[in-house]
Amino acid sequence: MNERPLTLMAVHAHPDDEATGTGGVLAKYAAEGIRTVLVTCTDGGCGDGPGGVKPGDPGHDPAAVAAMRRQELKASCEVLGISHLETLDYADSGMMGWPTNDAPGSFWQTPVEQGAARIAELLRRYEPDVVVTYDENGFYGHPDHIQAHRVTMAALESESESDSESETRTPKVYWTTAPHSMMRRFGEAMQEFGAAGPESEQEPAEDAALPEIGVPDDQVTTWVDTTAFGRRKFDALAAHASQGENIFFLRMGLEKFTELMGMETFLRVRDTTGASLPENDLFAGLR
Repeated sequence: MNERPLTLMAVHAHPDDEATGTGGVLAKYAAEGIRTVLVTCTDGGCGDGPGGVKPGDPGHDPAAVAAMRRQELKASCEVLGISHLETLDYADSGMMGWPTNDAPGSFWQTPVEQGAARIAELLRRYEPDVVVTYDENGFYGHPDHIQAHRVTMAALESESESDSESETRTPKVYWTTAPHSMMRRFGEAMQEFGAAGPESEQEPAEDAALPEIGVPDDQVTTWVDTTAFGRRKFDALAAHASQGENIFFLRMGLEKFTELMGMETFLRVRDTTGASLPENDLFAGLR
């Protein structure tokens, strides 16, 4: 008898990413008894330091920032009820066009096959039924998000090939996304609360054009209502207190936050179940 637990694995780039796009589903499925595995690829060292000191400014210590953010990440995982945290600890590459993109050891400079090998090992260890990561543009063009997509998809492909003759689970695979209607509401909220957008503490280089964010509403395959877990998602983001200046969602307050952030949306890009679309459950067809 197969007694392996149903498992969700989310592969994210930085500490705090787990809460923004998937905090609701992580909390929801953890509450339902599903094993939740969070993989965080970078150390977050390009985040704000104590007192809001910015990367590249005097007094910004990436190693100290990374250590602080590791503790915040653990606190967020406790709020969300995440079963297992795996940190790869690649150096944060910063926003597209920053000098840190080219730093030796940065995630952006890591060969895809090396990062994929580490993700593949985790796929073998946890055998997830569902894997969530970013699309090929990293949702909004951040190099570490793009790299997380690349290494995750490469790992899934390599495991699919090696397990073609085994009974190992082939997971459903999802990319985080946002319908254009939701992005319009976010834009209105950003104007209302005086924010410039996600991780906008420093502008990217002029020649680093960001892709359009999100997809038309009718292209979203999966809509998961997580409003019942709005408090946990809000508190998980708040656990990343050192980055509070940049997490504009917290300025809304819990009620507005839950209204805007309570529906988490995805693109289903690999399916093993034949579950019909659109769906309202990442585990549709698996239980």
